Amino acid sequence: MYAPPPVSELMPCLDAFERFIHAEIPEYPPLIKAGLLHVQFESIHPFLDGNGRLGRLLITLYLCSQKVLSQPLLYLSLYFKTYRTDYYRLLQQVREQGAWEAWLEFFLQGVATTAGEAFEAGNRIVRLFKTDRERIASTGDRVSSALRIHELMQTSPFITAPKAMERTGLTMPTVNSAISELQRLGVVQEVTGRKRGRVYSYRAFMDILSEGVGPVS
Repeated sequence: MYAPPPVSELMPCLDAFERFIHAEIPEYPPLIKAGLLHVQFESIHPFLDGNGRLGRLLITLYLCSQKVLSQPLLYLSLYFKTYRTDYYRLLQQVREQGAWEAWLEFFLQGVATTAGEAFEAGNRIVRLFKTDRERIASTGDRVSSALRIHELMQTSPFITAPKAMERTGLTMPTVNSAISELQRLGVVQEVTGRKRGRVYSYRAFMDILSEGVGPVS
């Protein structure tokens, strides 16, 4: 079982890690460096809990800082979870044997696979928005206000009536009528079961966003 550095060595390790993050090394493309950073952070293991989540987040944030990603939309946890045994084995082989090439091949394959899945999910979301917009527009009843609520929920998939009123400028009766119409169409679902303080979800949108997001520990 891997043992992280002793506490006495933690700060020097983190200091070297931070210096490597900011070092300009032309022969290390950003994707390669992101893979190296992930192993280094997981090996330092600076916290009692949450190192895996932070280490995966570090990959995405580093690629954003290097303008490889315009938005933090690369989520590698599902790939690491799917291939959990290989993931931990390859991390350990880097620590024990310096087997960087095998790890980087695995890591880059994960980036390619995850990016392809994200692209497909994005296309499905675009199709969902288009289909639901067309369904709403074809009803002929409260179309304008329902479309405005639908547009809002594309960026805020959970919403309350007061928040919808604040964000759209519509009156509360108009918001309530529009939400009721969206519920009737199956676009929106109330998720609390309460009579007061109700929260409405764009469930089909959330289903796509939530696919395979169970984190690896």
